Amino acid sequence: MTPARSGRRFWLFVPVLAGALAACGTTTLSAATVARGAEDALQKKVGTRPDITCPKDLDATVGATTRCTLTVGKDPAKYGVTVVVTSVTDGNATFDVRVDRAPQG
Repeated sequence: MTPARSGRRFWLFVPVLAGALAACGTTTLSAATVARGAEDALQKKVGTRPDITCPKDLDATVGATTRCTLTVGKDPAKYGVTVVVTSVTDGNATFDVRVDRAPQG
């Protein structure tokens, strides 16, 4: 499937992705920063930038998890996204992004 076909089935093929965020000396990452990082990781992997919203900040500690919501363009489907911090080194948090296989609701 090409990036231009950003419908529901397209996102079913997104594996767990890794990304990195700068914690900038803080112990939390803002919800907006987490969302941007997840969008960047997905865009890099699949070539299409989704819209991701995260409801809360994420602790910059290994194992910290948050659930976000992904949408793409005019597609009304919403997918859950799990972001998990896998390491924190020198103020940078590395994380995994996993998109749910099925849309929410």
